[in-house]
Amino acid sequence: MKHSAGFLTLVEDALSRVQEISVEDLPARLAENPEVVLLDVREESEWTKAHAKEAQYLGKGVLERDLETRFPDKASEIIMYCGGGYRSALTCDAAQKMGYTNVKSLAKGYQGLVVADWPME
Repeated sequence: MKHSAGFLTLVEDALSRVQEISVEDLPARLAENPEVVLLDVREESEWTKAHAKEAQYLGKGVLERDLETRFPDKASEIIMYCGGGYRSALTCDAAQKMGYTNVKSLAKGYQGLVVADWPME
């Protein structure tokens, strides 16, 4: 997908503050900490079609409104993913601004999971 220059500028700015994790590093991270939340922040229609097995859903459109209710511990390790790693960078940035201290964006997002043959539901 071709993204607009303004959107890419926002993402680049967010990525200057957000930590990314690769799909290759994800299995080890999940094994090291069984409490890690894998959070799908895509649109509900994308989630409904398919999502990573054991992922939870909280769409980007309501993330700021519902994040503290769903995950009140701001030290929780949360790895967010979207379609390609752009929206999850923005949601991680927002979460950090809300006081979350252990959020990461999954580089390449859902597309990277598909390429890695990640288990899907």
